[in-house]
Amino acid sequence: MSKNSIQIFDTTLRDGEQVPGCKLNTEQKVTIAEQLDYLGVNVIEAGFPVSSPGDFKSVQAIANIVKNATVCGLTRAVENDIKVAAEALKTAKTPRIHTGIGTSDSHIKFKFKSNRDAIIDRAFEAVKYAKSFVEDVEFYAEDAGRTDNDYLARVCEAAIKAGATVLNIPDTTGYCLPSEYGAKIKYLKENVKGIENAILSCHCHNDLGLATANSIEGVINGARQIECTINGIGERAGNTALEEVVMVLKQHPYLNLDTSINTKQLYGISQLVSENMGIYTQPNKAIVGANAFAHSSGIHQDGVIKNRETYEIIDPKDVGVTESAIVLTARSGRAALAYRAKNVGYELTKLQLDDVYANFLSFADKKKEINDNDIHEIIATSNVYQQIISA
Repeated sequence: MSKNSIQIFDTTLRDGEQVPGCKLNTEQKVTIAEQLDYLGVNVIEAGFPVSSPGDFKSVQAIANIVKNATVCGLTRAVENDIKVAAEALKTAKTPRIHTGIGTSDSHIKFKFKSNRDAIIDRAFEAVKYAKSFVEDVEFYAEDAGRTDNDYLARVCEAAIKAGATVLNIPDTTGYCLPSEYGAKIKYLKENVKGIENAILSCHCHNDLGLATANSIEGVINGARQIECTINGIGERAGNTALEEVVMVLKQHPYLNLDTSINTKQLYGISQLVSENMGIYTQPNKAIVGANAFAHSSGIHQDGVIKNRETYEIIDPKDVGVTESAIVLTARSGRAALAYRAKNVGYELTKLQLDDVYANFLSFADKKKEINDNDIHEIIATSNVYQQIISA
């Protein structure tokens, strides 16, 4: 792997499916997995095999059909979890077992009723056991965001000694500031013995709206894998959004960090996931929301009509959106009305536009949004209609 290549680990089918009210059947999971493979993700976390017979079946089915990506199964640091995951992944072209344990004092004290040394031992044994089934083992230090850096480094060293190829550093509660998360990755990169033998991975949650920023800070500071979901779905406030981190890196080439994602597939797979999961994507969602490339302010519309780059930093075609939308509302100006009128067959002079615009405002004050049929009616009821149709 190139030192500037960022691996995209998609957990839509595992962490993403943990959203309350969301449940995918095996057929739906396979359909999404095929599209993720086509999208170019490097790793597909297909599920948590021991959690249910249905999830085991889904991971097994995905392992059978994925052609390019690594197929990953989640486990706890429990022998039976690991054994079951290995069985589910048996037919995968490139399998990975993802095992781990909580490392923050909160998790150690309240969840495990244990101590730091015992947790290190459990981490080592879990990775060692997973390594007996597959070469590629990822270790997660749950709640790493709130784990003391020195202790976290000791846990990571134990995981590497046991054979871990990837170290997942989750900000499980979405608590870290970007500067704190970036510093944590930098500390591990500089202080973990044997770190050159493993990839550091970012797994950030969005409880404070910082998941994307934290993941970007993570890769700037040496991580080389980002764990994310389509549309940013996931536990509580969600996970890092795949489409966001991919486009941040694409739009900032000076970072010299690349992914293998075919960005023109982003909008399509966003729609696929939303429809199958029954989860509405907010209109102002970055990159894939319905309004991400829509303009209704007259000032913005005038700029975009003259040159798209005045208000758009991304070409919509780069993410699979056909074109920008000029939405006519009472806030729209003459330039937007002329543009939309031309699209439905009317070439208006300046004087005609002035008259039609006055009529347009009367309509727009009564409706939230003016559609193409409304434009025909606005022009037909204007004082210059006969001039326009006889031109």
